[in-house]
Amino acid sequence: MTSEKIQEYSIILKNIIIEYSPKVITAIIILFVGLWITSITTKTLKRILIKREVDITLSNFIGNFIFWTLRILVFITVISNLGVPTSSFVAILGAAGLAVGLALQGSLSNFAGGILIILFKPFKLDDVIEAQGEIGSVKEIQIFNTKLLTGNNQTIYIPNGALSNGVIKNYTQEGTRRVDLMIGVDYNSDLKQVKDVILEVLNNNPLVLKEPAPSVLVWELADSSINLAVRPWTNSENYFAVHSETLENCKTAFDAVGIEIPYPHQVEIQKK
Repeated sequence: MTSEKIQEYSIILKNIIIEYSPKVITAIIILFVGLWITSITTKTLKRILIKREVDITLSNFIGNFIFWTLRILVFITVISNLGVPTSSFVAILGAAGLAVGLALQGSLSNFAGGILIILFKPFKLDDVIEAQGEIGSVKEIQIFNTKLLTGNNQTIYIPNGALSNGVIKNYTQEGTRRVDLMIGVDYNSDLKQVKDVILEVLNNNPLVLKEPAPSVLVWELADSSINLAVRPWTNSENYFAVHSETLENCKTAFDAVGIEIPYPHQVEIQKK
């Protein structure tokens, strides 16, 4: 390569740097300032919504939506500042969006499902729900998924589309729950005594509600036991405590008065 060619290329490179470096520097500044403003705007909006006592679930959802919308606008502004025609870019973005939309119909369904969940509120944060075969406490309703935390500390993400179109069982929405237990006693037992003992156990438990009153019903005459349906009511957060304490205290009370709970016995046959 001759010295004249090198000098020519150097001049061209110099002109390119002089022409485009202000645009590149400006674009970088717009990018960082835009991302900073996006973060500040989102946080400020969330604080305003919380101060006005807007539901926290709705506040987070709106915050996430505004956050990504502003980021897209910042990206378009940066591209435009670099000299890419905005109209052409928008057309390309629209065509790409259509293609991506067709490929990601499930994601769009999840987005729509998230909006439906926010609008109709079948559950809110910290509610315990059962959906899609999973049970857990609602920790976050995101744009595409809902985050659950199970009782054994596992995190589960359920797509909002499936969640909004499926059956949702909300265990905490009403504030109280009925504990459904089945306790079997021997056929020789005095049923009135058995009922009195169980009701005494329930009435002595401070976690069991007086209203609605607990009930004890003969439910089934089984092969080897009389099965009674034991149904105390309690606040939702005390469900598992009442479940466990009722079984434990009934067993202790039965032992004290000689009421037997049948169980399989192995009979040894002696050979002659």
